[in-house]
Amino acid sequence: MPDISLTPPPGGAAETRGRSASLLAFVAVIAIGAVYVGMHLSDDLSPIHQSSVLPWVLLGIALVIALGFEFVNGFHDTANAVATVIYTHSLSPNLAVIWSGGWNFLGVLTSTGAVAFGILQLLPVELILQVGSSAGFAMVFALLIAAIIWNLGTWYFGLPSSSSHTLVGSIIGVGLMNQLMHGASGTSGVDWSQALGVGKSLLFSPLVGFLLSGLLLIVLKALVRVPELYAEPKGDEPPPFWIRSLLILTCTGVSFAHGSNDGQKGMGLIMLILIGTVPTAYALNKAVTPAETQTYLAVAQQAAHALDQYANGVAAPAQPRAEVERYVSSRTLTPQTVPALAALANQVGEQVGGFGSMSNVPQSIVDNVRNTMYLTSEAIRLMQKSKQPAFTPADTSAIENFRTQTDHATKFIPTWVKVAVAIALGLGTMVGWKRIVVTVGERIGKQHLTYGQGAAAEVVAMATIGMADVYGLPVSTTHVLASGVAGTMAANGSGLQWNTVRSLILAWVLTLPASIALSGLLYWVFRHVF
Repeated sequence: MPDISLTPPPGGAAETRGRSASLLAFVAVIAIGAVYVGMHLSDDLSPIHQSSVLPWVLLGIALVIALGFEFVNGFHDTANAVATVIYTHSLSPNLAVIWSGGWNFLGVLTSTGAVAFGILQLLPVELILQVGSSAGFAMVFALLIAAIIWNLGTWYFGLPSSSSHTLVGSIIGVGLMNQLMHGASGTSGVDWSQALGVGKSLLFSPLVGFLLSGLLLIVLKALVRVPELYAEPKGDEPPPFWIRSLLILTCTGVSFAHGSNDGQKGMGLIMLILIGTVPTAYALNKAVTPAETQTYLAVAQQAAHALDQYANGVAAPAQPRAEVERYVSSRTLTPQTVPALAALANQVGEQVGGFGSMSNVPQSIVDNVRNTMYLTSEAIRLMQKSKQPAFTPADTSAIENFRTQTDHATKFIPTWVKVAVAIALGLGTMVGWKRIVVTVGERIGKQHLTYGQGAAAEVVAMATIGMADVYGLPVSTTHVLASGVAGTMAANGSGLQWNTVRSLILAWVLTLPASIALSGLLYWVFRHVF
């Protein structure tokens, strides 16, 4: 195979000035973003008065580690988004990283948060409710550090390992160790039904990438009979303009989709950290207006009335929250469960509505209010999933409306968190793109990646990630794109480098057990440290 340089040839003074200007613009955007994040974080924390400095120290360390995870994520997944445009010389590395970073940023900003909170649902309910405790801190540090260690190791060997895969494994490891330490119960361990849904998306997305990318290349060859599209890059020479435009377009789509899906993982973790360390500022969404708060009260009363229809004359227990907690733990419905949930919905609605707005809930009870709201939402989700009781469409609408309003108050992501994650992703891509680009371009197939193969793999990756985002499921940009490239190599008859393929499969197979074991061990250690 001919040698292809990934370093752009030295150009004239104008080209050098252009690259310097691009780099300067990138640094300026990072600096502005950092100032924006710092100002908003400071504004959020300014009303809080802590008697001890320890929570602030833990908050700072946890945020650095969480953003470090996203930085390492940039080595892996975001680097895949720019692999084809850099490898084919459609864009220079500096410009490609800046371009991809911009679209990642837009993807992060427009994301719904469904993926972020979908992954967090893998965590034991017990730890979610006690996130500000020593167990909560041990959980956060264990799963983040385990994910970073594994990601750095696979990056060092140039393997496109999945940050999504790693994070899911780390969460499962924490849940399993927590269950071993405290005995089996529904709240202490992993939510396996949620884990199954996440596992399916991670398992099948690479197969979809392999098959659809190969099929798309075959269709392209049949319909678009232009030899230049199926040629390998020639030295440092960029492709024809229309091919460059196509590859930049597909890179843009993958970057945006990656930001809207992968970026959410770090956002969810940061929210977990903020809720645990400074619940006064972040346990409830203070952007909810007084008018929306009064609407919440009305919606809670409607849901309580709808639930009362299924109480069958049974009175609510004296401690409704304890009964709802038991239901979430065991998934077993008793005659007292529905009346308890109705009473809890009514109680939390009146409690929040009585203060006028979410921001007025006193510091002394804000964490308790959030946990009560989280429990009601989780109980409703489980009832809807099991279809027990069988609600009528009208009652389902009222109950689901209450759950949606509750999630709006407890499952939110401030804009500054999205900006911080986008910055970390961009910086990671800028530092670590080269190893992954070489693997994608030269080490998967026996021939170099052609323009058409790169475009086909990226179109499928963009569509797959976008669909997963719609359904709130995490997928791996790394796995989808790498398997897509392999699919195009197979469809093209280019052959596969089985040493690399075996290494990729090995990394894919080992990621879950390795991250489970590592995070479980770290959780055990940190539980004794905190």
